[in-house]
Amino acid sequence: MTSVASPVAPATAHTRPGAGDAPDVLSTLESESIHILREVVAEFERPAMLFSGGKDSVVMLHLAAKAFWPARIPFPVLHVDTGHNFGEVIDFRDRTVARLGLRLEVASVQDYIDRGELRERADGTRNPLQTTPLLDAIATHRFDAVFGGGRRDEDKARAKERILSLRDEFGAWDPRNQRPELWNLYNGRHQPGQHVRAFPISNWTELDIWRYIERENIELPSIYYAHEREVYRRDGMWRAVGPVSAPREDEPVEVRTVRYRTVGDMSCTGAVLSDAATVADVVREVAASSLTERGATRADDRISEAAMEDRKKDGYF
Repeated sequence: MTSVASPVAPATAHTRPGAGDAPDVLSTLESESIHILREVVAEFERPAMLFSGGKDSVVMLHLAAKAFWPARIPFPVLHVDTGHNFGEVIDFRDRTVARLGLRLEVASVQDYIDRGELRERADGTRNPLQTTPLLDAIATHRFDAVFGGGRRDEDKARAKERILSLRDEFGAWDPRNQRPELWNLYNGRHQPGQHVRAFPISNWTELDIWRYIERENIELPSIYYAHEREVYRRDGMWRAVGPVSAPREDEPVEVRTVRYRTVGDMSCTGAVLSDAATVADVVREVAASSLTERGATRADDRISEAAMEDRKKDGYF
């Protein structure tokens, strides 16, 4: 069994079927992702990987560890920190970075607010405020390619995006100006000031992610599994009680057994009622779900039908 905390060689029984054997779905997806990671590192001068400690970025980092074994992962990781993240996830992020010996760059939304360069939103949500710190970090470190953990099954806007997605001099994405990607050939050409977002797990689904986590025995932050937490109901979602997520007078606080399908800004990320305490439990639960994790638990995606696409056009993940 393998762990993101300990890079392993890709030549395992899972990833190298014997002669005449057909590779399974997870092995095929893994092979594609490793190919994308290696292609980007070979083609670009200063790549980086977005890493928040969430399940998709953890899987992406695990794939990178396999892709470049026995060498270390050859690029830094970047986290755009809203300041409203779950403590369990930040602790896990720091432990993982330390174990893998990675360079972590943090772009802090709070720093921008303190300097007066960004202002708090009326709804208290900081996710939309991440764009400016992200683009500034890319420019400051001169990253020409940034790996992201976006998947096409999450959202209509993400379904439109190519594996390699060009961003212009302002970090903006134009969904009408995308390059064809035939026969796994990826075009990374860009002009000075532009950069490319690369999505190695774009073709994975939430269920694929969890099945892979189970197969590879990948560690995740504890909040992905069932635990008791003080929550309150708002807009059809269970919100955690916390310093940046307080209930109103008409929102009673309850102690419920919940878990998180996605993690992000506490003020806009909801929990789901669940008794899934193990990876196998979560795999069964996700297989039976009819809602994507963002549709079920992310209030920032409910602002409008095109909320994600509008943010991506401006330079968001």
